[in-house]
Amino acid sequence: MKKKEINGLSQSILESYSSQLLEVSQNIDQDIQQAADLIINSSGKVVISGLGKSGLIGQKIVATLCSTGTQSVYMHAAEAIHGDLGIYNPGDPTILISKSGNTEELVRLIPILKEFKSPLIAIVGNVDSFIAKNADIVLNGTVEKEIDPLGVVPTTSSLVALAIGDALASVLMAQRGFDKRDFARNHPGGELGKQLALKVESVMHPLNEVAQIDENDSISSCASKMTNMPLGAALHLEKDMLKGIVTEGDLRKSIASTNDLSNPILNFVNCNPISINPSISILDAMKLMEDRHSQISCLPVIDSEGKCIGLVTLHDLYQTKLV
Repeated sequence: MKKKEINGLSQSILESYSSQLLEVSQNIDQDIQQAADLIINSSGKVVISGLGKSGLIGQKIVATLCSTGTQSVYMHAAEAIHGDLGIYNPGDPTILISKSGNTEELVRLIPILKEFKSPLIAIVGNVDSFIAKNADIVLNGTVEKEIDPLGVVPTTSSLVALAIGDALASVLMAQRGFDKRDFARNHPGGELGKQLALKVESVMHPLNEVAQIDENDSISSCASKMTNMPLGAALHLEKDMLKGIVTEGDLRKSIASTNDLSNPILNFVNCNPISINPSISILDAMKLMEDRHSQISCLPVIDSEGKCIGLVTLHDLYQTKLV
């Protein structure tokens, strides 16, 4: 292939991927929903099997399902009849992945799986194939063409099979009500899992480390307290209930507004500050503080009883090195 023919090739490949995925998506929604219902209504695990590139795609789908709340295992199609069928419990749903729909090793498994009363879901690129005709649910992964220069390498077909698996996993997540807490529980060692598992209460400053003011404090005394406890804010509390907050920005405004620093600071207190619950993840705390027109550098922490129990700063979140 000449250099001028290579220019723009990657773009055309990605565009072809996009258009063929779109084509598949327009005719598969109800089938994926039926497959999800079948899996949800089964008490067993999901077994996924394939060979070659389809096998690798199957392994990725298994990983996605397991991490998102659906127990799954991968079974190599060739190894199945040499002992790996022992992973089955009666009724375990099976997902068979095959571009041709006639992969010999999978075809040989079908009568055995029917004896196991295993519902069969087929992700195939040929709806007239043996596997498709013997499956309970067919997820049609037929593609117009492979996008490699020869048109024979499993490229588009592999991507479509993977996308169908991801779509199925996402529908199952929605049906199970799988949320961020569940995800964090399944990913305690990953960065995202740590972000979701680590809570504000683990990084916040308790009240004894936070500057506090009352109605008698002046601009000068407030500045002194915030200097001694340099967290960027002072809290106005009454019997542990938050009445307001003074940030460094508020303090600068108060100093700029008068030459008399003995004036009361209460005139510059924000009486309706944004606050946060201690059980919120540091990831959500970061979003609350940063995803806004004017970034917030610190937040009062309010417990379920409405009491202020501390202060969390943007610096505290950054120090975890997880956000």
